[in-house]
Amino acid sequence: MPSGRELELELRCRQLVARSSELRLGLAQDAQALAQPLAWVDLARDGAHWMHEHPLAWLAPLALLAALRPRRALRWARRLWLGWRAAKRAGRWLRLARLLQR
Repeated sequence: MPSGRELELELRCRQLVARSSELRLGLAQDAQALAQPLAWVDLARDGAHWMHEHPLAWLAPLALLAALRPRRALRWARRLWLGWRAAKRAGRWLRLARLLQR
């Protein structure tokens, strides 16, 4: 026959399990609000990955733009160059941050 202390511990354990279940359900509901923004982030990441895998894919639109609008093409080429440099710099900062976390 269990003692009073064992019954108290079992009751407390059941209460904690029930509370944990409630918290998990609440977290799942709150996470639903983030589903759409995170889907956009995934899409952007996949696009950036594809562009990284296919760097020459930028060449055709840029050549067409250069033929049709040379000044605009130079403006976009500059933006792409600055974006590429910023991405490289951000990558270095992220690698450094990961190393410092270890």
